[in-house]
Parts: sequence; C-alpha cells; structure tokens
Amino acid sequence: MLRWTVIFLLIAIAAAIFGFTGIAAGAASIAKILFFIFIVLFVISLISGLLKK
Repeated sequence: MLRWTVIFLLIAIAAAIFGFTGIAAGAASIAKILFFIFIVLFVISLISGLLKK
C-alpha cells in the first residue's frame, strides 16, 4: 500500500510540473488517503502482534 502512495505522489508531482492542477490535486489526495490507511493498518498490526505474545 505504501508503494501505491508513492506512485500517486509521483503522479501528482509530474502533473503539477506540467500544469495539470486538477489531476495533481486528485492524485495528491489519493496519496494522502492511502498513506493514512497504511498508517492505521500498520498500528493495528503492531498492536495485534504485541498482544499475541
């Protein structure tokens, strides 16, 4: 999932460089959402791994 976040971030940067502001904003918001989902899933797996011991 973190790989998809980086891909959408790179798409947003490339679109911003070429002047496609709408596409850049959309790709950046998707990257932000995916990053926060990744963080939440990481914390959940970290907590569940600690509770199994």
